[in-house]
Order: sequence, then C-alpha cells, then structure tokens
Amino acid sequence: MAARPITDKDRKAVKRLHAQGKSRNDIARAIKRSPSTVSKIAAAFTPPLTFDRAPQVEAATRARTADLAARRAAFAERLQDIAEREADKMSAPTLYWEWGGKDHTYAQKLADEPTATDRRAIMSTIATAVDRSLKLVPPKDDGAAESRSVIGDLMAGLARDYAARHGGPPPEHEEPEADDDA
Repeated sequence: MAARPITDKDRKAVKRLHAQGKSRNDIARAIKRSPSTVSKIAAAFTPPLTFDRAPQVEAATRARTADLAARRAAFAERLQDIAEREADKMSAPTLYWEWGGKDHTYAQKLADEPTATDRRAIMSTIATAVDRSLKLVPPKDDGAAESRSVIGDLMAGLARDYAARHGGPPPEHEEPEADDDA
C-alpha cells in the first residue's frame, strides 16, 4: 500500500496548529497523519518549523521544583510545630487514667509532669520531628564563615597598617608565663 501524499491542506493545517503551540503528536492526531509525516511537513517550510519544547519544559521543571521546595518548607514548619508542642508537654501536668479491677472501675490521677518513660517517648517524638524537618529544609549557613572572613580581613588590614607605621610586621604574640609563686 502506497503512502498517502502530503497535501496543501496538510501543510496549512500543520502551519496553523504549530502557530497555536501544538506539539508534533497533537498535530498528527488532529490531521490524522503520523508524527513522522508532520515532521517532514514541518521541515519543508522555510524556515523549518521546529517542535523544540526545551524552553517550556525547562520553565515547567523550574516551576515544579519551586512548588515542591515550598511544599517541603511548609511541611518542615508543621514538623517543627509538632516538636514544639511536644516539648511543651515535657513539664506540663499530665492526666493518667486506667480502667481496672473486677468491677471495671475508672481511676485517674493528675501528675505534676509526665513519667520518665513518657518523657522519653516525648523526646523521641521531638527528635524525630526535628530531624525530619531539618532533612526537608536544611538550615542555611549561619554566616560564621563570612564573619571569620571579615575578622581575617580586619586582622590583615591591622597588620598592614602596623607594618606601614613601624616598618615591619607586628611582633608575635607570646602568652605570659604563669606565676608559680601564687
């Protein structure tokens, strides 16, 4: 069976649908031709029509990545809230209750704070929530490296100033000897 010839109607449809931003496969379905035929038609135009969607895909990927980062940050905040609520329970009055005995009686006691076993369980919950929160959104650099750099720059500047005023580097710092007589 011979391939169906490409018609002017096919060419016009490809050009129109391409201008609408349709993908090669969408155009192929719309004009009931194969994707390779649509590619042949698109390549015959001057300049050739392309179906390079890399910029759109890249933009969509950036948007999705940003959305996921925002969702992770929001969930990390929820985990931090859980940890903080659990920490409040560490020293809060705690109600203990039980059903028991042959008559299935109810008894309750208000303790000043949770038992050691309950405090361990609370600490475990806090640790898990904080750990997961930090894994979702690691803390930013606290600026310590930048502070060290600023202090280093300051010290180097002071040394240069000393050398300019005194004709040489500053003397090395020596620790005073401990007084053994005391």
